[in-house]
Amino acid sequence: MAGKLYGVGIGPGNPKLLTLKAKEVLEAADIIAVPVKAPGEESRALSIVQPAVDLTGKEIMPVVFTMEHSVSRREACRKQAAGQLMEKLDLGKNVAMIVLGDISVYSTFHLAFKYIREKGYITENIPGISAFSGGAALAQISLAEGNQNMMVLSSLKGTESLETALKVCDNLVVMKAGSSMVQIKEILKEQGLEDKTVVLSNIGMADEYIGPPEGDREYGYFTTLIIKKGGL
Repeated sequence: MAGKLYGVGIGPGNPKLLTLKAKEVLEAADIIAVPVKAPGEESRALSIVQPAVDLTGKEIMPVVFTMEHSVSRREACRKQAAGQLMEKLDLGKNVAMIVLGDISVYSTFHLAFKYIREKGYITENIPGISAFSGGAALAQISLAEGNQNMMVLSSLKGTESLETALKVCDNLVVMKAGSSMVQIKEILKEQGLEDKTVVLSNIGMADEYIGPPEGDREYGYFTTLIIKKGGL
């Protein structure tokens, strides 16, 4: 009998924010699958789990998800990752794949999950605290109140989508914003939204930053903005 595949959201970075359900599933699984961008890469997700979960005797299996620009290469890599997971499931092993944040929000897990689900394997998804929910709690602000609406954007490739969203949304979350911060800051300044924006960068890391957008600061991949047009 084939094993079961779990997708486990482990939260935004603090091991104490791992849910009891996630801990239970990880400690019961035979194999912990760890997404990485390249072979040999250290996993931030694994470093978060290790202080909170007993991994004694478990196989830690890196699973590569390339970030190459080529769509065909990314697709081939995802199918290979799915095949790697299914090989373990076919041995009757229960596999838990860990991902940062919530399993349903821009999750690496779902890049392979659809292939595995189509093959009829038993699966279960364990939710986690999203990066923007955890960040809002750290900044002590709300994401939305009353009848306000909210939109989540990811990895801006241009400013048009941000400008359009700001026209129709009360509150806006921009994830993976590091590479677009120069353009974003210009828009925020033009629209008078600098003091209505919180930047959450590298939460849980040594260079963690929570505060207003700053002109001379360098922002990494793990940068999220919360923009509240009505004020923080």
